[in-house]
Amino acid sequence: MPLREVETVLKLYRERYDGWNVKHFHEQLKDEHQIKLSYTWVKTALQGAGLVAKQQKRTVHRTRRERRPMPGMMLFIDGSRHEWVEGQQDDLMLMLDDANNEVYWAELVEEEDTRSTLRAVRGVIEKQGLFCSLYTDRGSHFFQTPKADGPVDKHRLTQVGRVLKQLGIEHIPSYSPEARGRIERMFQTWQGRLPQELKLRGIRDRAAANAYIQRHFIGRMNRSFSRKAVEEGSAFVPCRAGNLDELFSLQTERVVNRDNTIQHEGRVLQITAVRWRSSLAKCVVKVCEQMDGKLVIRYGPHVVATFEVGNEDKDAA
Repeated sequence: MPLREVETVLKLYRERYDGWNVKHFHEQLKDEHQIKLSYTWVKTALQGAGLVAKQQKRTVHRTRRERRPMPGMMLFIDGSRHEWVEGQQDDLMLMLDDANNEVYWAELVEEEDTRSTLRAVRGVIEKQGLFCSLYTDRGSHFFQTPKADGPVDKHRLTQVGRVLKQLGIEHIPSYSPEARGRIERMFQTWQGRLPQELKLRGIRDRAAANAYIQRHFIGRMNRSFSRKAVEEGSAFVPCRAGNLDELFSLQTERVVNRDNTIQHEGRVLQITAVRWRSSLAKCVVKVCEQMDGKLVIRYGPHVVATFEVGNEDKDAA
């Protein structure tokens, strides 16, 4: 190997890619610098120069559970807290297919919660279609767990549980970290690549990071780490659930007061008169806080009031 090319590789690692894992750096050499060297040569050169540590040979990870044979049969969703963007901690939300390891959704959020989960599930459904089952941990936004570390209560549904039930998606709880091994390993892979790429490109805020993930990173990761499913075809089907804004909203029920108002999160909301009934007093209405920022009050199939979240003191639309 010409000495000049060796020096170029080592200089690139020292000055631009310090801290990157060898596989990631090897891909950058080929894609960004048109340097086509074998992975083994690059690893040996970096280790010989003392730039990366030699690793003990790892045993092959084995699992008894076979993958689902077809995409869309079972998806994982989880969040991983990490310093993805330099200087700040965020949660990375991923949705991953068990059959082919493909990531359908990736988003950095301030915190993994009900809203970020519903946004991810809706995003995948709108892009891929309805899937058969969703495998999650037993976080409070996924399940009610009456006794710590005990079985979940599948009858008392959370907002996420309600949405999945209405869509006909089976919600499967995980009772051990090992059961979520595939998505945990994917998080480890992303931790070894995404922060380094964001830092290299000078990306220092969540919005810019999410834009980079959607436009560039997620596609490259899927090309590198997805695999062929055992069977041809797909278990995804088109979603015909109707009004997704209502379905994916945060829903609560309220009894209408005698003056046609309701109490919601410490606020008083006024319901305007409707043509088909003299008053809605004592009726039970459904308050839907939609992801688009609207607060919609429904009585049966009727929308009886609409507010912009944060402007609830204004007259209903």
